[in-house]
Amino acid sequence: MSEIKRKKVRLRDISISYLLSDSDEAEATIIFIHGFPFNKNTWVPQLQDLPDQVRGIAYDVRGHGNSTTGHGYFNLDVFAKDLLAFIEWLDAGPVVVCGVSMGGYIALRAHEMDPEKFRGLILCDTHSFDDPNEGRIKRFATIESVLKNGKRTFAIGFAKNVLSEKTRTNKKEVVDLIKSSIRRNNERNICATLLALASRTDTTHTLSHIRVPVLLLRGEEDQIVSKEQMNKMEKMIPDVRYLEFPGCGHLPNLENDTRFNGEIRNFFISKIM
Repeated sequence: MSEIKRKKVRLRDISISYLLSDSDEAEATIIFIHGFPFNKNTWVPQLQDLPDQVRGIAYDVRGHGNSTTGHGYFNLDVFAKDLLAFIEWLDAGPVVVCGVSMGGYIALRAHEMDPEKFRGLILCDTHSFDDPNEGRIKRFATIESVLKNGKRTFAIGFAKNVLSEKTRTNKKEVVDLIKSSIRRNNERNICATLLALASRTDTTHTLSHIRVPVLLLRGEEDQIVSKEQMNKMEKMIPDVRYLEFPGCGHLPNLENDTRFNGEIRNFFISKIM
């Protein structure tokens, strides 16, 4: 197991905080992007279990964790350009990007902008579609709730929505991690990110043009991203594999990290290395 180092780099108008798991044998790089409204620490189980041939990086999206806010006007294009600047700064050639939920939205938009920077995609409990009107209205209502009731109440309700009942009962450490991750963000950045998610563009038209291998993963009990949404993506992507995790909700990388890590290893062995 490689030592995980905490690092920062100044790119564009922000300071990006990230975790690095590296070794002298590394031949490929994977970048992990967390979901909303979490941070890079949700990927520690993956960074601890990568093959020696794979360098692992997990970073905080601007306004989350220890990355700074910058100008404060969030949208998915800003998040995607941050990722592309980070990949370019790493100077490690094309990388594999693994994103869960919002992290998947960012990965797909960044790939649309500059596909040559990608060697593979792992898209977990995410999809390519923009929000329908009812989805936008729900996000606006969440903003009002956060402003009225605060992030503590929001964290409790959000943890219940993203984790399966099995996880909530048997993995209290995961529940605590999710709640603490949310509470580390301020209300302004939570609301700004909700607006960014509500206004994101649809990337579905790009799926048939993806020329790198793609792994689609979903928790079987996910209440946020449906099986139908991910199956639609599966049908459109040329080189793709789709898998579900029984007993998991929206965050299978934490709810069943052993199998999740195994699927990452299999992906690298069969498609990347």
